[in-house]
Amino acid sequence: MKKLCLLLLLTVSLNLCLSQTYRYEPYRKEVRSTKNVIVMIPDGTSIGVVSAARWYKIYNNLGNSLFIDPYICGTVKTYSSNAPIVDSAPATSCYMTGMLMQAGNVSIYPLNDAENDIVTVDSTMAYQPLATILEAAKIEQNKSTGLVVTCEFTHATPADCAAHHYNRGDYKIIASQMAYQNLDVMFGSGNDFVSDDMISHFKDKNIKYIKDNLFAFRYLNNEKIWALFGNRAMPYNLDRNVNNTPSLEEMTKKAIEILSNNENGFFLMVEGSQVDWAAHANDAIACITEFIAFDNAVGVALDFAKKDGNTTVIIMPDHGTGGFSIGNYNLRGYDRASLEKLFEQISKYKKTAEGLEKILINEKPEKIRQIIKYYTDIDISEEELNKLVTSKNYNFENSEKNDTRPVMREVLAQIMNSKTYFGFTTNGHTGEEVFLAAYHPQGDIPRGMNKNIEINHYLSDVLGLQTKLPELTDKIFAKHTVVFADYETVIDKSGVFPVLIVKNEQKILEIPAYKSVAFLNGIPFDIGSVTVYIDKNDTFYLSKMLLEKIE
Repeated sequence: MKKLCLLLLLTVSLNLCLSQTYRYEPYRKEVRSTKNVIVMIPDGTSIGVVSAARWYKIYNNLGNSLFIDPYICGTVKTYSSNAPIVDSAPATSCYMTGMLMQAGNVSIYPLNDAENDIVTVDSTMAYQPLATILEAAKIEQNKSTGLVVTCEFTHATPADCAAHHYNRGDYKIIASQMAYQNLDVMFGSGNDFVSDDMISHFKDKNIKYIKDNLFAFRYLNNEKIWALFGNRAMPYNLDRNVNNTPSLEEMTKKAIEILSNNENGFFLMVEGSQVDWAAHANDAIACITEFIAFDNAVGVALDFAKKDGNTTVIIMPDHGTGGFSIGNYNLRGYDRASLEKLFEQISKYKKTAEGLEKILINEKPEKIRQIIKYYTDIDISEEELNKLVTSKNYNFENSEKNDTRPVMREVLAQIMNSKTYFGFTTNGHTGEEVFLAAYHPQGDIPRGMNKNIEINHYLSDVLGLQTKLPELTDKIFAKHTVVFADYETVIDKSGVFPVLIVKNEQKILEIPAYKSVAFLNGIPFDIGSVTVYIDKNDTFYLSKMLLEKIE
């Protein structure tokens, strides 16, 4: 009874704390729930990229509009807990959890930064893992869940949906959590981050793992599946070998095909991961073609949603990147340039700067001009050739190495952009609002300017969550010092990941970090949610149901 009262008191205290700084509020208009929800995020997409992609399609007779066009309904103000300009980790984390976070945070409560915080941050909640929309859909509604990306699966945006950590770069910790979420679908890249333990877990859970096998991917049926292509990230769509790597459109279609078999519905997040990378690289053709590849995936999702009649699709970037513009201050008269002048040259590019670098990096200097001419229709100057062959990573035998020079793809991007009318203001993120597009079968969509927190509340409502995210956080991410307050606990840090050991007479409960399994007297059982360990405060955050196992 004493333990029950203590837990009840702590639960009330946590909920009071959550109500001040991390709380659920219904979306500002009534939203009818749908069985399926698809969230689509073109990472780092500024509105200039959207406009350029649309004109590129028109010029190249690929259509007169984008698939998102009829569904654009407003904007989203994306920001961090302590800064107006946000990075991908806290950006999508906010979409997923409803809490603003700091740079690098993956679905975890931020530290207090009193001098800079834009919102009230409770210092007592620092490092608290926060339940995500994906976890709620799986745990509370028994929906199928999936992630489709073109980056490594451990990257910030997919991690935000299914993992919890203060450092987005700790891939080992993030990878384990994502594997133990038991996703129904994980399509993307990142084979380098799949551990032997993860493969063993996949076998235990009948999750098929496909590595670099497009043939096997195309013949997938109704089964849980991880299909990864490439060790780190997939190539840009313009550089993609269609014989061994699927498009984002194809992966999205296959994911929906598998997930829609669940009578309870599904939650799917699709990311156009590398629009952001292209903008960081100031590579205009990569920005444009990556967004078009993403928009084609949007077309697949919208087509399904309209036929299904019980699916919501919401599309928005997490932030802008690069300050992309149609127009460059180095070019006089660009504002009077015709459609042909604006898009003729860039439409001749058959490779991105990165794709071209992979071809040229080991090539003889005397062949570089010919190759660039073939892929871009550019006749490079002697000065430009010299910059390429003296770039930092040019690998041809006896080539002059110069560590002060940029890498070859940066030189190539500068050359390719210099022949066009496109410009960039930065290699980093930008702070402007991003577009918002949505489809709902009854028209219940967010309109106008929405804060990123409000997008989370909309997602909660359109999923019809009965247990709201703060309540679920309290249920599945309680501190071990609270749950096992009356028992002896030891944290064993001798293995790959820490293990919490709880003892009560003849019972020994072992709870590994970053997994969704535990062991009672050596016998494994499912917890139903991942366990998170934070080294900063030496605390395990875990499901309260584990107390029943040791009593």
